[in-house]
Amino acid sequence: MAAPAFDPTARFDPLIDLDGLWTPELADRYLPIPGMPPAKYECLDGKLIVSPYEGTANAYAADELRYRMREPARTLGGAAYTTINVQLGQQRWIEPDFVVLNSPGRGRVWVPADRVLLVGECVSPSSRRNDRIDKPALCAQAGIPFFMRVEISYARQRVEAELLRLEDGAYRDHAKALDGQRFETEEPFPLAFDPAELLEP
Repeated sequence: MAAPAFDPTARFDPLIDLDGLWTPELADRYLPIPGMPPAKYECLDGKLIVSPYEGTANAYAADELRYRMREPARTLGGAAYTTINVQLGQQRWIEPDFVVLNSPGRGRVWVPADRVLLVGECVSPSSRRNDRIDKPALCAQAGIPFFMRVEISYARQRVEAELLRLEDGAYRDHAKALDGQRFETEEPFPLAFDPAELLEP
C-alpha cells in the first residue's frame, strides 16, 4: 500500500505535527502557541503537556516562598526563582512553581537538572497527581536533591508544606508542617515559617 501523498496545502499545527517530537529547540521555535491563552508548557518524552496557570492562591504562595528563599540561596552562592524551564532530559522539561538553583541562571532559558538544588510545586486539584507523584518521580530520577510541595485550600484557610530529600534515588520526608505549626529545616539552607503565612491576605 502506497504512503499517503504529501499535501503542501495542509496547515502546520505544532501541537499535532510535533506530538512526541518536542525538544527545547522546537519549543524555542514554536512556543508559545499563537492565539492560545497563557499556559505552562511542560514535556514528557517528547509529549507536550499544556496546562493553564493556577489561581492567585498558588501564585501568592510560590512568590512568598521564593522571597523567603532568596537570601539563604544567595548565601550558598545560588538563586531562587519562580517558574523557569528545568530540563530533565533531551525531551523532558518541567516548569516548577518555584526553584532554587545552586548557582545563578545568568539569563539561561533552559536550566539543566544538575544546576537545580530544589524544585517546588503548589498542588492544585487539576494537577494533584502530577504534583504529588509524577513530578517528584521525574525530579528524583534526574537527581535533584530536594522537592518541596505546598498544598493550599484557600476556602478552608488550610496550608500544608512538605520538604522531601533525595536518598538512595527516592524522596523521603525531611520536614513537614500544617498551618498553625512551625515548618523548620536547616537543609538545604535554614528556613522557618508558619505555613499559614503563605495564604493570601
